[in-house]
Amino acid sequence: MNAPAPRKIAAATLAGTTLEWYDFFLYGTASALIFNKQFFPSLSPTVGTLAAFSTFAVGFIARPLGGLVFGHFGDRIGRKSTLVVSLMLMGIGSTLIGLIPNYQAIGIWAPILLVAMRIVQGIGLGGEGAGATLMSMEHAPADQRNRYAGFPQMGTPAGLVLANLLFLGSSALMPASAFATWGWRIPFLLSFVLVAIGLMIRLRITESPSFARMTRNDQVVRFPLGAALKVGVGRLALTLLVGVANSAVAYVFMVFTLSYGTQNLHYDRQFLILSVTGSAALWFATIPVWTRIADRHGRRTMFVAGSAALLLWCLAFFPLLNTGNTGLALLALAGMGLVVPITHCVQGAIIADTFPVNVRFSGMSLLLQGGAILGGGLAPMIATAVLNATGATTGITWYLAAICGVSMISAMALFRLTPSRAAESTVDGLRDRDAVPPAVHTRPAGRDDH
Repeated sequence: MNAPAPRKIAAATLAGTTLEWYDFFLYGTASALIFNKQFFPSLSPTVGTLAAFSTFAVGFIARPLGGLVFGHFGDRIGRKSTLVVSLMLMGIGSTLIGLIPNYQAIGIWAPILLVAMRIVQGIGLGGEGAGATLMSMEHAPADQRNRYAGFPQMGTPAGLVLANLLFLGSSALMPASAFATWGWRIPFLLSFVLVAIGLMIRLRITESPSFARMTRNDQVVRFPLGAALKVGVGRLALTLLVGVANSAVAYVFMVFTLSYGTQNLHYDRQFLILSVTGSAALWFATIPVWTRIADRHGRRTMFVAGSAALLLWCLAFFPLLNTGNTGLALLALAGMGLVVPITHCVQGAIIADTFPVNVRFSGMSLLLQGGAILGGGLAPMIATAVLNATGATTGITWYLAAICGVSMISAMALFRLTPSRAAESTVDGLRDRDAVPPAVHTRPAGRDDH
């Protein structure tokens, strides 16, 4: 494969994940600012917001289903075809959300249809995260695996920026009452056009060379998820917990802050959306810096230090935000934009390297989506419930600090394990295609590139 090919694949995966996350985050922004009144009008503002965040969490609950289905077929028939289908599902779900009548028009069917389309979104995104990371990483030069695995990760903040700008732009074009009534649908309907463009890009990419080599060598596994689980319960649990904190903190910062800041602290909605958007732009811009450091110096020290920085900033975040001072609020959000990417940029590569190539999609999907539920899927709902119960953000701060501590300790334990196989190894066996991978051993002191 010539040199430009990996960069072309990386750009294509970035474009696809950006569009998928645009659709997913658009829902998050709307659930924080619009859906409580459109789909739960009979509830109080706080309970309505909690109900809207509950539908937001449904998408996370659906993600493992998508991960299991797409992971199975991604390990058996290829990465490319599953990525095409996942993008189509996300586009269909988002477009139809823009067409759902509100509660006043069709009653209880409005939130039911909203939840149904959120499930479709979740299934689509469940197949995207692992697949895009593997497609880019498995095309990467050997000494730049973290860098290329980081390109799909950049789609997360890029999707948030795109969603917030289109949401804010649509609201600026009309009176607030018109936007709350029907204007919010415009960004959802635009996803049809954006996804069509994404599909044209995605259909032109080539299959992962790792998967192609695996099929040539007749190393396809009959039940890849079952084989993936054989890496060991301890290693699976630690890898799962490594990514939980980043997900939880990110969704409190990106989603909960919008509802809390406007309803409780009375910040201007436009200011908050622009501040979160600017912070996401910092997140996007710094990922290549951190992945390059990981490739040159190893990701172990960087990830642990990044976890500590994330914990410390969680302790400062709400005290700064609660001052009511726009400058300090901007500092709080910008700080998140700088510390979140340190761990986020390499967690995909960490999870991928837990598994051999012929069960990697299935195993990675399981851990990635499981961590998303435990972290980001529950975080806005937990934060809202804690705020409603206590009337203060102190409990939220300690919740985030505790989960950061768990992830940091898990990372330190995980990095003491020797990788159980080379990056491109497979689970093959002779007649038993579900052969158990080699056991995990304790590593000697020294650098570990996990």
